[in-house]
Amino acid sequence: MTTDDMTDKAFADLGAPDLVYVREVAASEIMDEVAGATDPDQPPIRLDPRQTLYAVHSADGERLAVMADRESAFAAAVAHELEPVSVH
Repeated sequence: MTTDDMTDKAFADLGAPDLVYVREVAASEIMDEVAGATDPDQPPIRLDPRQTLYAVHSADGERLAVMADRESAFAAAVAHELEPVSVH
């Protein structure tokens, strides 16, 4: 079996199911993805599109969270009993 034949879940479970990765992401990328997906009863989120945020991803690439700084991203992962690693 090759990784091309594996489901996302099988790949994520391979070896380290509790491993998550943290990577930098431009606020503009997040803003593009969530445009129109916010609750109309909540105030809009204001971000500088040039701001760097930190996303936490599962092994299969699913974005689990976005935090304002690297330390918060790592702390959130650890608080949820996950093992964070950096991606450069």
